[in-house]
Formats: sequence, C-alpha cells, structure tokens
Amino acid sequence: MRTSLTRATGRKLISVAAVSVALVAATTTSVAVAQEPALQGVTPDAAAQAVAAPAERLIVGYKSGAAEATSNKAADADAAAKGREAGESLDFQRRLGTGAALVDLGEKLSKTDVADVIAEYQADPQVAYVVPDRIKKPMADPNDTEYGKQWDLFESTAGMRVPGAWSTSTGAGVTVAVIDTGYVTHSDVAGNIVGGYDFISDPAMSVDGDGRDSNPADPGDWFAAGECGETKGSSSSWHGTHVAGTIAAVTDNNKGVAGIAYNAKISPIRALGKCGGADSDIIDAITWASGGTVPGVPANTNVAKVINMSLGGGGACSAATQSAITGAVNRGTTVVVAAGNENANASTSNPANCNNVITVAATGRTGARASYSNFGSMVDISAPGGEMRTGDANGILSTLNSGAKTPSTESYAYYQGTSMATPHIAGLVALMKSANSSLTPAQIESAIKSNARALPGSCSGGCGAGLADATKTVQAVAGTSGGTGGGTTGTVFSSSTGVSIPDNGSAVESSIAVSGRTGNAPSALKVGVDITHTYRGDLVITLVAPDGTTYPLKASSSSDSAADVNTTSTVDASSEAANGTWKLRVQDVASSDTGRINGWKLTF
Repeated sequence: MRTSLTRATGRKLISVAAVSVALVAATTTSVAVAQEPALQGVTPDAAAQAVAAPAERLIVGYKSGAAEATSNKAADADAAAKGREAGESLDFQRRLGTGAALVDLGEKLSKTDVADVIAEYQADPQVAYVVPDRIKKPMADPNDTEYGKQWDLFESTAGMRVPGAWSTSTGAGVTVAVIDTGYVTHSDVAGNIVGGYDFISDPAMSVDGDGRDSNPADPGDWFAAGECGETKGSSSSWHGTHVAGTIAAVTDNNKGVAGIAYNAKISPIRALGKCGGADSDIIDAITWASGGTVPGVPANTNVAKVINMSLGGGGACSAATQSAITGAVNRGTTVVVAAGNENANASTSNPANCNNVITVAATGRTGARASYSNFGSMVDISAPGGEMRTGDANGILSTLNSGAKTPSTESYAYYQGTSMATPHIAGLVALMKSANSSLTPAQIESAIKSNARALPGSCSGGCGAGLADATKTVQAVAGTSGGTGGGTTGTVFSSSTGVSIPDNGSAVESSIAVSGRTGNAPSALKVGVDITHTYRGDLVITLVAPDGTTYPLKASSSSDSAADVNTTSTVDASSEAANGTWKLRVQDVASSDTGRINGWKLTF
C-alpha cells in the first residue's frame, strides 16, 4: 500500500482558484421539441402534447354565427354532448369577457383524458379554438438570503434564465449523481441528499482510512507542498459540495443559496481524493450511478438520470472511459462534463472529448467566454462559470465548508471554473427530465442546444450552441411554449453520434430517422451541420433523402483552407416524403487532413 503520493494521478476537479484570500478553495436519436401547437384540427395525441399538466377547465371559442357563441344554454348542451362522446362529465360554467365559454371537466382528468375532450371540440366545425385553462403562479424570487448574489441564475445579461423555468419544473423525481470529491454535511443541501458511494480504492488517495465503502463523506483533499506533483500545497476544496449546492441546494428556506433543480436529489459519489482520481474508479462510478453492476459493490437504489462530472485530465478519451459513458447513456442517463480550464481546445481534455456527453464551457458575468475556459468543436453548450479577475462577486456562489484541511463549519464561497458551469447544465437536465420523463439523453442534448441563446459576449475558438436558456428549454420539452430548435420555428430531429471522416477515403454517413410527420418535407428544410475538419475545402457534403435523392450542401474547394463546418443550409425538399431515414453523407476527397461529424439536425 502506498503511504504518500508524489505525482499527479488520474482526473482532477475542474475549477480555477482565485488569487483572492476570500476564496478558501477556489445512437442516432430523433427529437421532437414541440412548439405550442395550434389546437384546431389536431389528433388526440397532438392535443395531449398541448396539455402540459392535467387541466380542470377548458376555454372554448365558438365561431361567429354558432348558437353556442351567444347562448349559454346551447354551450351547456354542447359541453354535455361532447362529454358523453369522450366518456367524461362536462359542464358549462360561465361566459368570459371575450365571449368564450368556460367548460368544467369535472373530476381531475389525466393529460390523455383532457386531450380526448379537446379532440371532440376540434372535430366540431363550429369551434374556433379550445385551450386548457392553465394555472399561472406568481413569479416571486425565492427567499434564500444569498439569492441576490446568484447572478448566474437570473441576470438578464448572462444569467441562465432559471427562475422562469421554475413554474414548469423544479426537478422533482430526478436524482443527479455528482461524481466528485464527495459531500461534506451542509444544512442548505442536506434535505436533498440521498445515498451515494465512495469509489476511491487507494487508501492513500482516499485519506479516510480505507478503500471503497458506502460512505461518500468528503474528509478533505488538501495536500502539502511537494505532493501530487505540485511545488505548492493546497487547502481542501470541498469541490463536490459546491457543485451539489449549485444543482440542488434547498430553496425558499430563508437561508443561503437557491439550487437550479431544488426539488431534485443529489447522490454524492466520491471518486476524487487527494491528488485527484483514477480512471478505474471513475469508470466504476459512472457505471454504478447509472444503474449498472459493479463487482463487489451493492446495487444502487438511487439510480441517477443525470451524471455531473466536473473533472478532467489530458489526452484522448480512452476506450475504457468511453465504454462506461456509452453504457450509462444506453441506460438512459445523461452525462454532463466540464470542458476544462486550460484556455485550450477541449479536444485535448477528457472526458470532455468523449462521445455521448454534453461538454460545457464557462462564461463570465458579461456573457463572454471565461478567460480560462476551454473551447472548440467539442463544446456543446456554455453556461455561467464565473470570471473572478474583476472581483469575487463575479464568481459562482454555492455551498462550502470553512475547514482548511478537515471539515469545520459550513459556509458559502465564490468559485470559478468549468466545474461551476457544468452543474448549471446538470441542473437544467434535471428540470427537463422532471418536466418530461420520456426524454432520452440525445433528445435532452438536442433540446438544450436548439433552445440556447446567442452568447451575449465574445467567444474565440467555439463555445457550442451558445448560452443555455433554462426557461426556453424547459418550456419547450414540456410543451408549454414555442421553444424550438436552432432559433427557428419547427420540429427538430437530430443526431449527436460522432462519425470519423477518413482522409481521402470513401464517403461516410450519419442517419436520422424521422417519424410522426404528415405529407412531404418543407420547401425550406433546415439542415444544420457540425463537422470538425482541419481543411474543410477537402469536404463534399450531401443530404440524402429517404428515397435516395441527393441534395448537395457543399462542394470541395482547393481555395477554402479554413477549418471546420458549422453552418445551416436550406433545402427545397418539398418533393420528398418527410418520414423515413435521412442521411448526411460526407467525403474527404484530398489527402493530408482528417475530421469528424460531431452531429447534425433537420428542422421541419
């Protein structure tokens, strides 16, 4: 057994310490992100998508000239008749100021039952519209005493617009696994903590006296000068506790900070200790967190649908790590990872450069890419991570501990880093899963990207789809607003499966299966392409329709020496059936350069 560590080992937490003393430690899948549909003439299934929650009343507008438009008796009789057809008991309540009829649905109905009633009204040519009588809630700020300092949640310039999502979802029913340094008791998070595990197998790294066990408590990760390959020592970071607070701090409890998904649960999984964490431990942590089996470890009773990994190291994504991530995603768990803090291309950092993860870059309070944040085509999305060069208050405030080495009193502190940006997205995923439990990891990633807003500040090198917008994204997946893909109106189908492009080789293809559409594709079909390539002039890019018809998107050009293709093209595909398997075909027709299809999407 080793008793000391003299070099850096494995993965490390991804935060950036501030100079200030105040900082104690510093599968192709289609997605249909629905806009709010016009309810006229919809099918029961479509009507169900328009009802974000079980409704108790409907607002029915009749066409001018219909008896029900002016006669309460006629409207009441119509409600009763339509109720009989749908197998429900309906009752006309009153006339609104607009002339519409308010119809009571009787006993509280499910979304499917409400959709059935809506469909009955829509089948009536005398009905102009019918909509659920939705309940609105006051948009009051939570009463947490430090909430006013959480600019990252609410500020209009560069906040993630979280408060507007809370009327739709608060994360209830979702568990988020935080694979990190563990958790040190904090009263502002404790109410949302469920069982986790300590996966650190090396006692010298674990520093809690043993190897793996069921106690994920964080004993501290401090090290002295000369240890861990560092000339200077470091205090304990309590990193996992800071991350946990951002995701799910107890909210509206008149103390501390507010969590993004404050009704979600946190499963603390300890894989980082003194000097970092070993890939083997992290791989087992990913597997166990997502419901997989790890030899010698009891079955997980708190399976997570979201994994947060604010950690990273240099080099390519190993086959072993990729296998664990793929397994987690196949089990339905979304994996969110930090892009890294080296102010370098994220392709050099793993697991940021692994497939099937959501890689997160960090922005500061102005909305520009944080000076330390990694960038590049591997980045999927940006989120607030803080920029403390201009003051601690421009960092991310969350839960912490005051102990320099071992746990002491609970506290709060500002941190900065892609470690801080990552839990913003993990919290957003929890909100999404709570609002729509059927979402797959691929659909979640696509919806986050499609509903992002343009980065308020500058970004050199690539910051993904933009700054995540919690309100727009959550409303989109819940069917309560016009949130869509890529800033356009329409339904988005996408693929985030990476495909390597061989140098001067045969064409490769990535497929998207489109279903649930009627008729032909639109005359202005949007084709969004994200390709990494060192010399894009070598590339020939083609859209292939389900019947094999090809639509050129890009020709090769010896004069185009720039890198990468990240653009949206418009294709007249009105002669093609919408449903079927669409393909993006890419060929490198010259030598000396290689690339990768990172993903692509169709917006109908």
